[in-house]
Amino acid sequence: MNSPQKDILLNLFKSAVTAAQPDYCLTPFLPKKPKGRTIVIGFGKSAGAMAKVVEDHWAQDHWAKDQGAEDQRDSDLTGIVITRYGHSVPCARVKVIEAAHPVPDQAGIDGTKEILELVRNLTDDDLVICLISGGGSSLLIQPVAGVSLGDKQALTTALLRSGATIAEINSIRKCFSQVKGGRLAMACAPAKVVSLIISDVPGDDLSLIASGPTVRGGGTPDEVRAILARYRIALPDHMAEALKATKPVKPSGQNVENILIATPQMSLEAAAGKALMLGLNPMIIGDRIEGESRDVAKDMANLAQQAGPDRVILSGGETTVTIRGDGKGGPNTEFLLSLAIQLKGNPDVYALACDTDGIDGSEDNAGAIITPDTLARAAALNMAPADYLAQNNSYEFFQRLGDLVITGPTLTNVNDFRAIWVSGSPI
Repeated sequence: MNSPQKDILLNLFKSAVTAAQPDYCLTPFLPKKPKGRTIVIGFGKSAGAMAKVVEDHWAQDHWAKDQGAEDQRDSDLTGIVITRYGHSVPCARVKVIEAAHPVPDQAGIDGTKEILELVRNLTDDDLVICLISGGGSSLLIQPVAGVSLGDKQALTTALLRSGATIAEINSIRKCFSQVKGGRLAMACAPAKVVSLIISDVPGDDLSLIASGPTVRGGGTPDEVRAILARYRIALPDHMAEALKATKPVKPSGQNVENILIATPQMSLEAAAGKALMLGLNPMIIGDRIEGESRDVAKDMANLAQQAGPDRVILSGGETTVTIRGDGKGGPNTEFLLSLAIQLKGNPDVYALACDTDGIDGSEDNAGAIITPDTLARAAALNMAPADYLAQNNSYEFFQRLGDLVITGPTLTNVNDFRAIWVSGSPI
């Protein structure tokens, strides 16, 4: 059962997610219709929703300024996008393919082949609208020669369990891909490419969002070897040989425009605006918080206990979990479980941590909420929080307490959202 405090935290989260919805943030950046064809391609958790927005505005004034009849405009639009299973949105002219995330599958490979076939033989009169959002790295997949889907699956799984950052993981992905690191843009040449991008990467590095399929460069073999050594991950001999042959795509004069249409900072600012409307005092401490979830929670607990009344501490980014146990959970619930342990039942602190895509890790929840009585309610159920944390079993911990936040797919993704509220007055 929700309390007024929980409702406030959920409203802040809703404001953050709404600010990154395609129907809110995409249309101002739609390019002008070209002389030739318009091809829509995309990949990510928001790909279907983004494609639907493009379709909805295709025959409207934005596209109709200097064009002919509506039926002629419609005949020039086609496309293919790949999204995560369960994130599809029905489209009339753009084919929506579902595939696996975060570990890729054959559907992703098949969808990528369809995209590459669609962008073959374009001309410089044509336009490619590339819709990129978080999750694109595992959905757009075309391994280099000598590397199989199974190889990519095993490497991805090892990296996800290791606690490697998204920047490190995507640097590696680029070196084993025929479409990442600017290679997809090359396949679209000589057509103009306009990428409309929802960022899920701390710092909004365009070369790392979905592993930069329309941004050339990055991800060298030496970088990959250093990252793998750091996390003690060994490559099979045939993958090590394939890595030696990898060369980054050099910049060229191709007509490519990469546009950020939604970022974690924008969503944090939307939540801060909502907090002000509710009479609270927001403080954004950063949109690029990284590190081990349980360790970040320790720093956040110290900050919360030093904050004044009605202060709401907002942050984004992407924390990670090094898998040690065999429980269920994701970075956000693990963060909250560690935070609750650190706060020791502080009577003034409430907190929410959720992934803006509606999926914390690989579970069915966006995240969870903690309250001053979280530990007391756990004790009443004979639950030892430290044991749940040791087993990476934060999902079951909050499930038993009834404090999971379950939204379903939000059809956007600007990464993690955290709100820690130090309540100084009764609601």
